[in-house]
Amino acid sequence: MKSKEIKNQALIIFGASGDLTYRKLIPAVFDLYKQDSLPKNFVVLGVARSSFTDDTFREKMKDGIRLFATAKDASEDELNAFCQKLHYLSINTDDGKEYSKLKDRLAVLDKEADTAGNYIFYLSTPPSLYPLVPKFLAEQGLNNQDNGFRRIIIEKPFGTDLKSAIELNASLKENYDEDQIYRIDHYLGKETVQNLLITRFANGIYEPLWNRNYIHHVEITAAENIGVENRGGYYDNAGALRDMVQNHLLQLVALVAMEPPMSIDSEAIRNEKLKVFQALRPMSDDDLFKNVIRGQYTAANIKGKYAKGYREEKGVDPESRTETYVAMKLFIDNWRWGDVPFYVRTGKRLPTRVSEVVIHFKPAPQRLFPETTDLRDDENQLVLRIQPDEGILLKTKMKVPGSGYQVKTVNMDFHYSQLKDTYLPEAYERLLLDCMIGDSTLYIRGDALEATWKFVQPLLEFWEKNPDAPLHGYPAGSWGPEHADDLIEEKNLTWRYPCKNLSDDGIYCEL
Repeated sequence: MKSKEIKNQALIIFGASGDLTYRKLIPAVFDLYKQDSLPKNFVVLGVARSSFTDDTFREKMKDGIRLFATAKDASEDELNAFCQKLHYLSINTDDGKEYSKLKDRLAVLDKEADTAGNYIFYLSTPPSLYPLVPKFLAEQGLNNQDNGFRRIIIEKPFGTDLKSAIELNASLKENYDEDQIYRIDHYLGKETVQNLLITRFANGIYEPLWNRNYIHHVEITAAENIGVENRGGYYDNAGALRDMVQNHLLQLVALVAMEPPMSIDSEAIRNEKLKVFQALRPMSDDDLFKNVIRGQYTAANIKGKYAKGYREEKGVDPESRTETYVAMKLFIDNWRWGDVPFYVRTGKRLPTRVSEVVIHFKPAPQRLFPETTDLRDDENQLVLRIQPDEGILLKTKMKVPGSGYQVKTVNMDFHYSQLKDTYLPEAYERLLLDCMIGDSTLYIRGDALEATWKFVQPLLEFWEKNPDAPLHGYPAGSWGPEHADDLIEEKNLTWRYPCKNLSDDGIYCEL
């Protein structure tokens, strides 16, 4: 996967008895092991309150690997050999005094496995522990990089608003440098998200057109077909704006809109993304009313089966005003994107699970061929599909055979699945490896995090102060509130209604 040298090290996972470790982290580390991407000397130490031993922890993780690892062909011998790298320590992670046990255990493992004092601490814990665990580690000197690197990986949510994000950053900076802090957004680990950079900056045909002169608008969708599942308690306090827009979707906006970096390295790329966040046009109260639509799914029959409404979900307040859908129009006030609208939407219980970026080019300046079948087809579109059926689709014009000049839109497409012998790493696998190498390109920097919160904060405050601001119901299994179409100004244009297959178009094809 990467040729860069990777140092011997230990990965310490806090919250190791939880779901994320079982379903994602250990399976991802195992996939790295199968790809021969781990360092020669490597151990994992799981830390949590639950009373596992090394052996019972290994048995549970073996189970998780069988179910969730990408490599499905692992033999029992391989599993056993890998699991010898897994260890477990039970401590009360809330209590600073307990961390001396962790320091002692690491010293022993370090000697046995020869991991050179290089540690990555992964916080797979409730957010309330984010300020505490790093502080307790620092009290034991485990933040000190004199004898090996020390890095911390933190899962979202990075705060719940601008104030808490600033406070979290400040508490981390007390004991750690910015280059020791890795804020993970698994969305950025997806191969197709990184392909945005290649599409833009490796192709001479796109970059000259990638601006306000040729692009009419940009549309970004992250749709989920599931509801809140068993996360009702968390989700009811978060909502779609905090859960998806502030992080995943604004990161996609930045990758689409950023200027070419001086080089493909972490500092240069993250500097350009920050400039995009700083150029986001702040929303006035009028914009908050006109340019943002929020919705909440209601009960419906989907393919003959009853689907619950959001307020019927477990852990959700029956009077809840939490949004499960957000669509917004935003602008980037800089030279490249002046007055080009970016339409962004995300929602739960939509017809299909799909994430994609659509670049809508301006139509040809003169309509020479009036026999165009559909006004909506007047523009070329470049669709960058992130998931599923990952790939790229370009919609272009062709003549329909026969007399006259009837024009039809056709698809030119590439699907990642066509690369038969290419290994596509899972997001966590890619991101963990990057952190092990010390490459923070796909992680979020503190200043960028604060800039994205600064953009969404007025909206959070507006909804809080105006509980009666419209919250539109939409039937589960539909494409969200019909009012979302009103955001797009041109009367003949609507959102693209994607299908789970990239090149199957057609309105409402999943309904």
